[in-house]
Amino acid sequence: MQVRPRRSVLYMPGSNQRALDKARSIPADALILDLEDAVAPDAKVQARETVCKAVKLGGYGQREVIIRVNALETPWGAEDLMAACDAEPDAILVPKVHRPGDIISAAKVLQAKHANPRTKLWAMMETPMAIVNVHDIAAVGTEPHHRLACMVMGTNDLLKESRARALHNRFAVVPWLAMTIVAARAYGLDVLDGVYNDFKDEKGLREECEHGRTLGMDGKTLIHPSQVAPTNEIFSPTAEEVAWSRKIIAAFAQTENAKKGVITVDGKMVERLHMVMAERVVAIAETIAEMGAEAYTGG
Repeated sequence: MQVRPRRSVLYMPGSNQRALDKARSIPADALILDLEDAVAPDAKVQARETVCKAVKLGGYGQREVIIRVNALETPWGAEDLMAACDAEPDAILVPKVHRPGDIISAAKVLQAKHANPRTKLWAMMETPMAIVNVHDIAAVGTEPHHRLACMVMGTNDLLKESRARALHNRFAVVPWLAMTIVAARAYGLDVLDGVYNDFKDEKGLREECEHGRTLGMDGKTLIHPSQVAPTNEIFSPTAEEVAWSRKIIAAFAQTENAKKGVITVDGKMVERLHMVMAERVVAIAETIAEMGAEAYTGG
């Protein structure tokens, strides 16, 4: 089983060369080099050149590198998307996704540009219309040529557009998160939680990470390097989870259990669906261990 940890996904402003250079040494699982919200209109063209040059240069090691482009309907969107194709990042994050067609349109550009097959598309879920259409957007992922691999929650924009209150318990946000998680899982996609704005409040960040992980998030988007370590810790499988998963895998591997759908492990009923989950936990843990051993060194 091949899996890619996406515990910590850090936004980096595309107009800041120093930040792009520093990103090569930050132990985040993934980096979103941003051409959209973090870049002023008069700096967008230069930011596009800076980001694409940085991606082509490489040196980010095992970090997953994503370029967030401007929306296709903006003056910069089409050029961003075509330039990103040439840069060959791991993924391109499509902002302001409202309907399935937004992903399909981006996929057609990638196809026309003969983009590297490894470059996937991520969908920014940041509008009420996106949540209304979440099932149909996620379903786009069933077609490999659409390249959809991950959905990213834009909780700040969702709060703004819905006029909901941003409370610490995320009372208003939970339905949107849950709807997206269920839709994504139905079609085999990853989901990333929205950002935590107060980067100096580690306690609050930890609480929100625990909340997101309990809901089923694969990881969290971040706005500051100081948020990476706590997020990596919380979204990593615990030693107990890994040990239990290995025990489940070993039990099903026994000859007498080879054809059974349900077995007992340490007095607990375990089904084959639990073995699939266990295999993913172990694969994630092993990949994290490899990344740690290599210290995310660049190439």
